[in-house]
Amino acid sequence: MNGRKDKNSALIVVCLAAFLVPFMGSAINLALPQIGKALTMNAISLSWIATSYLIATAILQVPFARFADLVGRKKVFLCGLALYSLGNFLSGVAPSALAIILSRTLAGVGSAMIFGTSMAILSSVFPPNERGKAFGINTAVVYFALASGPFLGGMIIHYLSWQSLFIICGILGASVVVCGIFCLKGEWIEAKGERFDYVGSVIYAVGLFSLIFGFSRLPETSAFLLIAGGLLAFAGFIFYELKHHQPVFNLRIFSGNRTFSLSSVSALINYASISAIAFLMSLYLQYVRGFNAQDAGLVLISQAIIQSLVSLYAGRLSDRLNPSMLATAGMGVSVIGLVGLIFVTVSTPVWALIALLVVLGAGFGLFSSPNANVIMGSVEKKYLGQASATMGTMRLTGQAFSMGIAMMAISLFVGNKVITVELIPDFMKSMRITFLICAALCIAGTYASSFRTARK
Repeated sequence: MNGRKDKNSALIVVCLAAFLVPFMGSAINLALPQIGKALTMNAISLSWIATSYLIATAILQVPFARFADLVGRKKVFLCGLALYSLGNFLSGVAPSALAIILSRTLAGVGSAMIFGTSMAILSSVFPPNERGKAFGINTAVVYFALASGPFLGGMIIHYLSWQSLFIICGILGASVVVCGIFCLKGEWIEAKGERFDYVGSVIYAVGLFSLIFGFSRLPETSAFLLIAGGLLAFAGFIFYELKHHQPVFNLRIFSGNRTFSLSSVSALINYASISAIAFLMSLYLQYVRGFNAQDAGLVLISQAIIQSLVSLYAGRLSDRLNPSMLATAGMGVSVIGLVGLIFVTVSTPVWALIALLVVLGAGFGLFSSPNANVIMGSVEKKYLGQASATMGTMRLTGQAFSMGIAMMAISLFVGNKVITVELIPDFMKSMRITFLICAALCIAGTYASSFRTARK
């Protein structure tokens, strides 16, 4: 009885954290025009509110997952939630563009600690035959947060202010920290007594930062130098980690484990092709179509509602059917939605926009929880923390790359300017190019996922 109670308590706390992070992620898109006006930020600088957060989370997730194996996943999880809450509060009182970007970076550090441990905690307390259900519930909560973010966030922004959105989220996060102190009953220390690999962590962080930051600055010359430096750093990281007895990330879980490798690549490609949609559609609805934050949120909510419903059912289904096959089908459905977005114009009917977002929501929901089940079920228990961090890193790196694609397109067509009526045709070109690239990526991801299924 206590075991069941402990599992449910852990699931509740993880789901509460899983609600707050994507809620802010989706709600903040609707606040961008007001933030830009208040802090005098153009489209490029506004995109760094999301990108700085994603980069911090991506580069630190693997090191924090390893650190959690040494000192305890509960400690790292709750400390991360506290930092995330502080970052949101500071964003709400930020007096300048630099201050809000730095505050979002701090929130990203906290998110790295949360995402590096949350799925590992669930995998530690739930047996293999119940993980799909737990992952499905957690994923459904994530998408419910994405659904409520535009709606509730839009109302908060419309009736209060964009500052209130950050401050409220910070207060709620602090409440979850208190809940977690009493409800999480284990520490889940898998590598007690081992040493932390500081050198490997620094090399990894430098390499991933150089790749993501370099990609965001394309097509500048410095971008190619950063990308080349990132690739060299990763080559050095692989060489160093394979020689290290207690590496920050055991690369051997990739070798000989085709399921884990291809599932991780599929997650990276899927998030890279999907994540910029909310950012671009928020700008499109408010700048091009003239919607206010609340009305734009009501349109964007359609995708997240469908994602939530489909992922809940898909998670349960993945305990009984081949989860790889379900994930592949989800990516195929996403391709259809992305291709449709390429043809969006300044006068596309709202019902058509909602229909495309519904298709994307169904595809993404069908992919996420089954793919998570595949990844977490393909490694030994001692590697659960690293598998969780890998999954989170692929997600956030994919999101950062997706934002990088959008930023590159905006830079090429709009430039370093505030979006005005005269620049709407240029913005539409940048949006169309972004969706075209994302659709091509998703097609490639569908192939990688189907290859995994065929070889299973």
